[in-house]
Amino acid sequence: MADNEVLVKVEGLSKKFCKDLKTSLWYGVKDLFSNLRGNRKERHLREKEFWALKDINFELRRGECLGLIGHNGAGKSTLLKILNGLMKPDAGKVTMKGRVGALIELGAGFNPILTGRENIYNNGAVLGFTRAEIKEKIEEIIDFAELREFIDMPVKNYSSGMNVRLGFAIAAQMKPDVLIIDEVLAVGDLGFILKCFKTIDNILPNTAIIFVSHNMPMVSRICSEILLLDHGRSKFYSNDVGEGIDKYYSSFINNNESIVFDDGTLELNNVRLLSNSIETTRFYWNDNLSIQFSMKFKEEVEVPLFRILIYDKEQRPVAILNPNNKDSKLEIINGRLDFLVNHKNLQLSKGFYSINLTVFKANSNNPHLRINNIAVFQLIHPEDHFQSFLLKSEYQQINR
Repeated sequence: MADNEVLVKVEGLSKKFCKDLKTSLWYGVKDLFSNLRGNRKERHLREKEFWALKDINFELRRGECLGLIGHNGAGKSTLLKILNGLMKPDAGKVTMKGRVGALIELGAGFNPILTGRENIYNNGAVLGFTRAEIKEKIEEIIDFAELREFIDMPVKNYSSGMNVRLGFAIAAQMKPDVLIIDEVLAVGDLGFILKCFKTIDNILPNTAIIFVSHNMPMVSRICSEILLLDHGRSKFYSNDVGEGIDKYYSSFINNNESIVFDDGTLELNNVRLLSNSIETTRFYWNDNLSIQFSMKFKEEVEVPLFRILIYDKEQRPVAILNPNNKDSKLEIINGRLDFLVNHKNLQLSKGFYSINLTVFKANSNNPHLRINNIAVFQLIHPEDHFQSFLLKSEYQQINR
């Protein structure tokens, strides 16, 4: 095959399901007889039916990796099952060339009563390899899976992690032309995941890979194309992986506060984000960030201690703003406290961030108030980096 040949082509792919089992069975019988009469036209939705996939189009060449992303129920699993030949579409066409390996469910394709060794031969045969070809590869597969002492044990006794090790080892070491990987890697330990990604790097030049994950750093790490599904439809398809990931995250972002603890001492009336005194939720790299707080106190207390945390799009705490102290000169006046917290030259990486607030009693580790997600902002930059910070730096020539 030519290096730039299209190995996966999906054209106008649609699949519908019925919400009711009895109705679904009745529709299935009607469709069976309809097909026997030669009626192959696309059918419209009937009562209780919905589109799990609707008019999906993409193509993938050797050396390319497509990141398939979307919320639960977006249609990813349905698309994978169609690509793997486990399900027929109601409309559209799928063209796949070469040998296809798939990791779409834990233990999928394994016979539980057979040993790991026997399942290697079975899976290799399904991929189209001869017994002699599998025999040449089997020691590499066993070593990669790190299951030598368990390889002659029935697969039904394997843990989920062991299933993933064996499944990935077979799929990767047999070097298929098309490799489909679902979220199954999420159950592997870190050491094995790193080994998997190293293997993906090695086989990718000769393989077309479809990678499904909710882990966006992983998607960013290996994917050259991205397809974002939303309720069965293609919301974004491009080679701009970063933009696709941003659109995925933006579908989850909201400004709803979540009160974790409140002793009733104070009310947080308002939070505003500003850049150079202008209210905004969109900041550019190296902008100044100001957070304006307005609070009302129901009791006479000393000025509390404020801890302000910034969380990234993966909900990992990436930064803490320096807490206030006596030098901050904050003062509660007539039961109110209005103040700004200023941070100069934002050097966070591109993406969405949320702010959590904890208000501690003065000179104490006991909180008055804890609120998550008091504000959300977006950092804009032309380059995508999944590291938390993009730090300013200068390069200087040293002449010897």
